Amino acid sequence: MDTTTGFFQRVYEVCRQIPEGRVTSYGAIAKYLGAAKSARMVGWAMNSSHSLEDVPAHRVVNRNGVLTGKHHFGGSDAMQQLLEAEGVEVDDLKVLNFKELFWDPMKEL
Repeated sequence: MDTTTGFFQRVYEVCRQIPEGRVTSYGAIAKYLGAAKSARMVGWAMNSSHSLEDVPAHRVVNRNGVLTGKHHFGGSDAMQQLLEAEGVEVDDLKVLNFKELFWDPMKEL
């Protein structure tokens, strides 16, 4: 297993713990894993996670609550639909009440 694979697995372990109806950011996961400048790599991990049914990648958004990963889901609205099914309100591809719904692994884990 190369270092990227190991990092991706650690990202997935964190992502699996995000509660339903909550969201976190790529940067928050990276910071929790001790790689604060690796938010983009967390994004790559999320993009590679779609074959893993137990990784809720739709709960990971950018630092402003924008659904920047939406184009990696099957349909153009799939990410938004998954979040809305969990009670997360999204408008114009942005999570409403982002600060209230934000799940910070540094505090929660």
